Amino acid sequence: MSDATDPWLIVGLGNPGPDYAANRHNVGFMVVDLLAERIGGKFKRAQKAQAQVVEGRIGPPGPASRRVVLVKPMSYMNLSGGPVTALRDFYKVPTDHVVAVHDELDVDYGMLRLKLGGGDNGHNGLKSMTKSMGPDYHRVRFGIGRPPGRMQVADFVLKDFSSTERKELAFLVDRSADAVECLLAEGLERAQSAYNS
Repeated sequence: MSDATDPWLIVGLGNPGPDYAANRHNVGFMVVDLLAERIGGKFKRAQKAQAQVVEGRIGPPGPASRRVVLVKPMSYMNLSGGPVTALRDFYKVPTDHVVAVHDELDVDYGMLRLKLGGGDNGHNGLKSMTKSMGPDYHRVRFGIGRPPGRMQVADFVLKDFSSTERKELAFLVDRSADAVECLLAEGLERAQSAYNS
């Protein structure tokens, strides 16, 4: 059972390398990059896993502050579970203190949904994490909507956000980072009522 002093593992899901950096599938990386910026940390290679990490604290100084490890798996999306589980074990993080930030096809663009546990909905990063450590981790689901027309899902998620979407993207990434901070500071129910749209 976790308690308030346990660290949190905040995992941005995405694919490594400049070719993928602005893809819809990489919005998890964008959110943890912003969180790292907020706490004044720089990602460095993890010793114990194929990932980049930043350690720090989120929240106001004092008892409300939460110890966090921000994570970007460098293993490609469909192999995210290995590095995440290795880091969870290394930092002794309870599974319910793991948060996956990821793109979500079944949520409209601009919408957020937070939840604990559940299925993977065909998302390869979640599928890999669930296979490695079970489903009982938090998810911050960043809506990207469904592909237009007959476009294949794989093509859609590996494309950059459209010019129209990019107008709002910085605001939405900022809002998602706020949602992660709210989840850690005030719990899932408060974060859901504030950010689930």
